Amino acid sequence: MSARPPKRPRPDEVYRGATRLFAAIILGFGVAMVVITLARGGGLAATGLWIGLLFVALGAGRLYLALRG
Repeated sequence: MSARPPKRPRPDEVYRGATRLFAAIILGFGVAMVVITLARGGGLAATGLWIGLLFVALGAGRLYLALRG
């Protein structure tokens, strides 16, 4: 029996995987920003909280769209 070379992924599969990976990273950065801001005593007026929440929304939305389609 001859061993077949491993199948290479199609370019669109690589793109989808990279999109999911970066969406998860952005989501993680957002969660980290919120946690760090709150741990350092930031309240509702803290800029880090709002930017972190925007990152969470962006990452979660992009991940949802990437997994849906």
